[in-house]
Amino acid sequence: MEIGISTFGELTPDGTPGKALNAHKRVQQLLAEVKLADEVGLDVFAFGEHHRPDFVISAPEIMMSAAAAITKNIKLSTSVIVLSSADPVRTFQNLATVDLVSNGRAEIMAGRGSFIESFPLFGYNLNDYDALFEEKLALFLRINNQVNVSWKGKFRPAIDNLGVYPRPLQAEIPVWLGVGGTPASAARAGKLNLPMIIAILGGPPNQFVPFAKLYRDSAQKAGHDVSKLQLGISTHFYVADNGQQAADEYYPNYEKVFTRLGRERGWPPMNRAQYEQNRSHGPLTIGSVQQAIDKILMFHELFGNTRYIAQFMMGDLEHSKTLKAIELFGTQVAPAVRKALATV
Repeated sequence: MEIGISTFGELTPDGTPGKALNAHKRVQQLLAEVKLADEVGLDVFAFGEHHRPDFVISAPEIMMSAAAAITKNIKLSTSVIVLSSADPVRTFQNLATVDLVSNGRAEIMAGRGSFIESFPLFGYNLNDYDALFEEKLALFLRINNQVNVSWKGKFRPAIDNLGVYPRPLQAEIPVWLGVGGTPASAARAGKLNLPMIIAILGGPPNQFVPFAKLYRDSAQKAGHDVSKLQLGISTHFYVADNGQQAADEYYPNYEKVFTRLGRERGWPPMNRAQYEQNRSHGPLTIGSVQQAIDKILMFHELFGNTRYIAQFMMGDLEHSKTLKAIELFGTQVAPAVRKALATV
């Protein structure tokens, strides 16, 4: 199983048109995090895309390229890039450039986006939410497989037998689809024979098992080799020296973020009881090293996944504690999970 990290780069907004000190500090922290993740032997580091004042990453490919220059082995991905509101040509060019800088370590995790700020920002209509993603994914896959492209769609100017450059070092950019529990998304990934990652952010993990089954069934129905499918699982993650310490350190930021998002989406405020319920019976992978190992192995038993991505949502947590969590993840959790699965 591949084991890695994703981040959206949470930060306290600067609230200024320039001299963005908090943003500068957070970007430097992210680069320190990916460098450490590489050094401790994690497999993947993924940068998410948001267009909000409380997240610093709006251009994940640029963060990937900066990370490529200071790492050696770790795969670098988007997590997710909102392909619906992006230009697939430019996205491919950016990722191909990252692939060249990184000696062939670039990936894309594409999705429709759980936040919608990018749609009005780039002039798209939310009524076209699904159609935009379908069309732009199809164009990206076309570009990924051939140099000269002819294309005519609804949302982008036509392309008449034009080359798209540069080409990556890899034969093609690995494409993962990120889904959050929409059956149509799982069916699409299976039909297209693309790797899929399920973001499990709340509720009992077993309620997502049908999406994994739908993914595999759709691939089989389309004539693909199900044994070769790649499936990822992503949950919020934090480890410390003991479980109670991890729970206490992580909760204030978790409560802050989900209460803020709740106000936007009509959810009730987050409380400690809900948090503990999600730790014990839900997807939250928050605790000691052994608790994290046990939960990741539980996910594998449920889903048979080939990749686990720990979503680091650290916010106001001291950065030294984030780095310690990455160190524990890479040096203790990941090796134990790999060893356990090697004997299965």
